[in-house]
Amino acid sequence: MFYHRAQRSVFISFFVLLISACASAPKLMPTPNVFINTPYSESDVPEALRETSMELIYVTDRGTSVNKEVIYDASRSPSIAYGVAKVNFADKLLPWDELLVQSNLQKRSADLTYVLENVDEQGRFPLSPYKFRRVGDRLQIDEEILEQKSFHENQLNNHINQRLKQSKNKDVILFVHGFNNTFNESVFTLAGIWHFLKRQGVPIVYSWPAAAKGVTAYFADKESGQFTIFHLKETLRLLFKNPDIENIHIIAHSRGTDVVTTTLRELIIENRASGGNPRKDLRIENLILAAPDLDFGIIKQRLMAEQFGPAFGKITIYTSQEDSALGISQWLTNSLSFGRLNTKDVNINERNIFNSVGNVSLIKVPKSGSFIGHDYFHSNPAVSSDLINLILYNAEPGSKERPLKRLENNFWSLGSDYLIEK
Repeated sequence: MFYHRAQRSVFISFFVLLISACASAPKLMPTPNVFINTPYSESDVPEALRETSMELIYVTDRGTSVNKEVIYDASRSPSIAYGVAKVNFADKLLPWDELLVQSNLQKRSADLTYVLENVDEQGRFPLSPYKFRRVGDRLQIDEEILEQKSFHENQLNNHINQRLKQSKNKDVILFVHGFNNTFNESVFTLAGIWHFLKRQGVPIVYSWPAAAKGVTAYFADKESGQFTIFHLKETLRLLFKNPDIENIHIIAHSRGTDVVTTTLRELIIENRASGGNPRKDLRIENLILAAPDLDFGIIKQRLMAEQFGPAFGKITIYTSQEDSALGISQWLTNSLSFGRLNTKDVNINERNIFNSVGNVSLIKVPKSGSFIGHDYFHSNPAVSSDLINLILYNAEPGSKERPLKRLENNFWSLGSDYLIEK
């Protein structure tokens, strides 16, 4: 037993180092296939946002770093911070017109390396757990803390509403990253997706304390994913209370899918217990699980058994048998990973449940060009095209906007030439 533990520790260390070594300078994600034949046009972008820089709202419970070059690190903070992260490109002379040109090219002629130009923390919620007292047979949070919470909720929502005024649609795109992602990386990932969403809606990065160091990094990140649940619930609650937001689209990646689904499960139970309708009250139009690092057995018992699916407009799961990162996770946990699910892994009863829900789509993606093959939702132009058309047009699988190939029931596939006109 000791030998196997030691073997796994060494393997995890190697895996973390491998991922770090494979990471190159962050650049604008490859041009999605959908823009090869139908150009990314300036007219589709809100006039106020026609510039190379991009400002994203962020919410985080990462600790503040002592390293001057890093704003937030992998340590945990008992309070939620929020603010604006400004992303630009290393080439400061890059004009907007040139960015438009490069946004339509499969092979680019310009260096579109990102820089995090500025991070402006605009506020911080009270420390949690919140102080409370018993009033009769109820528990009540301290009034001073409630006032502080209300102030920061209003301030954050006011900023979101200002951004909504710039957009044709009144939607929020919330991104929750995965294992071994830094704060900067999470911001860069959503910046690229939002850019190719024609900068519509309000982009919000929820960055939890991932990217721990050392032999136990994967397990440390996994525990931090549990730590952040309460803070993500508080963040979502303030979005749910904002009447100016019409739809919420949540993109979760890797271990972030566990963070998100656990959080949403608790919020759905809470909503139903109070007599609410989560589909109407939560207004989550799309829940997108990309390369989900989730135990399929737990998914069946904690989500399917809780009638999780009907609470959303659509649930889209991107899976790949070529995902090496999930292959290692599957080996470590000795369980079937949801992100490597195949049609043969689903029994008749489970297929019937998927069919009866009707809004769940499992999409098999082509082999990624990267060695690890875990970031395909934004690095693979075919997959990113499907994700973009899903959010922009709320298109059904198999429709003109999303001509996916049906495998069987709720299972679909897309090829590397997906959405490229021949």
